[in-house]
Amino acid sequence: MSLVSAFVPIWILTAVGYAACRWGPLGEGAASVLGRFVFQLAMPAALFLALSRMPLSVFDGRSLLAFAVSTVAVVGFGWVGASWLFGRRPGERPIWGMAAGYVNSANLGIPIATQVLGNVSFLAEVVLLQVLVVTPVILVALDRHSDPAGRVRVRRIASLPIRNPVILASLLGVACSAAGLRLPSAAGASLTLLSAAAVPAALVALGASLHAPAPTRVEPAERVEPAERVEPAEPAGLAELAVITMLKLVAQPVVAYVTGLALHLSAPQLLAVVVCAGLPTAQNTFIYSQEYGVGEAVTNRAVLVTTTLSLATVAGAATLLG
Repeated sequence: MSLVSAFVPIWILTAVGYAACRWGPLGEGAASVLGRFVFQLAMPAALFLALSRMPLSVFDGRSLLAFAVSTVAVVGFGWVGASWLFGRRPGERPIWGMAAGYVNSANLGIPIATQVLGNVSFLAEVVLLQVLVVTPVILVALDRHSDPAGRVRVRRIASLPIRNPVILASLLGVACSAAGLRLPSAAGASLTLLSAAAVPAALVALGASLHAPAPTRVEPAERVEPAERVEPAEPAGLAELAVITMLKLVAQPVVAYVTGLALHLSAPQLLAVVVCAGLPTAQNTFIYSQEYGVGEAVTNRAVLVTTTLSLATVAGAATLLG
């Protein structure tokens, strides 16, 4: 299957989800329900099976390093640029950086990894990096700026891997692979059936969410404790949205590509790194901004715009590298 044709099912199922939500029987709550199903059940099953069956020797630190460099560079630039370019307050800057460089490894990551890369092994590494390293940094900064005394709730942040079903399933899969454990046939067959629903359900949910005015749901596994909300800032303008979109869909995959070349990655490794780096802004960015009351306007629009445009930009990048 060519890279272009690999994206055709992604576009079709996304369009089906949008049409079914706009004109069909799914209704307004479809994106939320399907999204929770994918996040809580189907996606953890897919990641667990992939990692538990994959020898740890196939993990390549160089590929993850290339992706990490692109994430740090873009999130850092967005963090600082929010102040330099648009005068955003300290409490808003972490969210601005997250909107620029935190990829949607969930709803769109698994379908693209499955269709274009053939497996989700590298995507699982991306998930672990983002939630175990990037997310705590973001939450620490948001906690410190939202709390009047500058306190950081360490216990809640430290327990995130246990409360997040995607991370928990990934860690259990790695543990099973390291120990050489294999599931009973009935359990393995059940998880295989459940994981098969992850890709189509995620794409239909993605299409349905594009019709929704804003991604308003909060995942129970990643819900942050209520914090003192700051005064709302000026609404995001087109200039801010344009900069975030360019950082997310152009700068991050370019940095990943250049770093991958410097690390002498093979063509398949380079394709995986660039495709994952080019994924759109994650919905968790809006969730965190909503909970902390900072940057809601910019994250809402960033999720919608980058998700819509990424269906073309990721396909283009994959085609060029292919």
